[in-house]
Amino acid sequence: MTRRRKILLLTSAIACAGLALGAARARDVPKVATGFIAHTLCSEFFVSGLDVRRDLTDTTGAMPGTDLLTWAMDLQVDRTRKDVTVSLFGIGRSHAVYREGLGCTLEHGQGIANVALPSDDKQPALLPEIAGPGLVAPQSEGLAAALDRAFTEPAQPPYRRTRAIVVMKAGRIIAERYADGVGPETQLLGFSMTKSVMSALTGILVRQGKLKLAGPAPVAAWQSPDDPRHAITVDQLLRHTAGIALGSSLEAKLGSVLEPVNTMKYAEDDMASFAERAPLATAPGTAWNYHDGNYLILAQLIRNAAGGKPADALAFARHELFAPLGMHHVTLQLDASGTIEGSGEMMASARDWARFGQLYLDDGVVGGKRILPEGWVNYSASATPNAWVGIGAGFWTNQGDSFGANFRIKHGWPRDAFFAKGTIGQYAIIIPSERLVIVRMGRSQNWPPEVDGVFDLVRDVVAVTREQGKLAGAN
Repeated sequence: MTRRRKILLLTSAIACAGLALGAARARDVPKVATGFIAHTLCSEFFVSGLDVRRDLTDTTGAMPGTDLLTWAMDLQVDRTRKDVTVSLFGIGRSHAVYREGLGCTLEHGQGIANVALPSDDKQPALLPEIAGPGLVAPQSEGLAAALDRAFTEPAQPPYRRTRAIVVMKAGRIIAERYADGVGPETQLLGFSMTKSVMSALTGILVRQGKLKLAGPAPVAAWQSPDDPRHAITVDQLLRHTAGIALGSSLEAKLGSVLEPVNTMKYAEDDMASFAERAPLATAPGTAWNYHDGNYLILAQLIRNAAGGKPADALAFARHELFAPLGMHHVTLQLDASGTIEGSGEMMASARDWARFGQLYLDDGVVGGKRILPEGWVNYSASATPNAWVGIGAGFWTNQGDSFGANFRIKHGWPRDAFFAKGTIGQYAIIIPSERLVIVRMGRSQNWPPEVDGVFDLVRDVVAVTREQGKLAGAN
């Protein structure tokens, strides 16, 4: 496609957005596109240490249609100031700023809240060590073949772009592999896997008696009994059935820039406040609609329950969840107001994502200490009515009779599998019947679902480890 042709298509797209959405919303379209790129590249350059140009190619290659925008973007990385600036034809400028220990935050011209990084409380890990200091080579030819297959690229696009795989059986890593530039300590963006962590933090607060699943959620803007949002519960926020009108976060493609939920994420300083001001699209509890606003509101509730300050929420997450699990390579990134970006910006090493999965494999208990409330794991994996993708309370699930659950089971996943899932190819899969946790990180298109190779990976690992179990039993 010629440069002139691209310019015409791009300007036509923005003009059509203006007609469909109005001038105010259309103005956000370039900001959303540049904001996503600026924040992702800032995070994965300054935190992950990945190559910027390769990261840009991999990320946009996993999102169909984005080449209509990214070719026209001006990208500036300042290694001294530690920031990334992206603009589109000189408009829609987005600026992401890195801060040590806090990752990257989008700055919209109003400044960024000062956040005191909580000190390390020296709490010992309760989870037994999952591997030695070195890389764990696949412990059988079958596992090696499974990882070979997962990292092998097809002859034609769409490509898999697998970055990391960790396979853990009964609490020990039995195979892991990483792409060039990635290793056991490299922090990788989980995108919506972050929602599963927010669900866990919510569960801890429920166990402590500081939040309740039922009854009106303690959102200040909704406290009037005359407000129809007053009826929204924490359970409905966790399950995406609150009914808040923000569009959808289910797909990652060019058209996603038009969703108001992405205006919230890439053009607003206080994301939770934006979500809390949105009206209802449906009565609470009556319909399922997956969008990030639900979990940004939960992040604000977690912050309030933990003490109210940004540092309080970070210290709470570290003390109550990360430290007991030995998750030492984690960054919870914030919005400009200082609230955890709980819908999709947590970074962690593949091993730490596996440690998180192990907590759920062990029913919320680590080292004899109960972290999550009794029954919380089953609650998290229980199917949400009318959620066609198969989703529970913070986790995707194979329970129930949804299209998504049946599709995965048809492709070889066990019925009891549930998983944290992030867009364009991030997974932490928990399979209790097999005592398995499988982590896969990469940059793959969301559709068709076979693109990322995860169906093959799960099927291969389950088959190999079952066979090894039979052989061990025979001996």
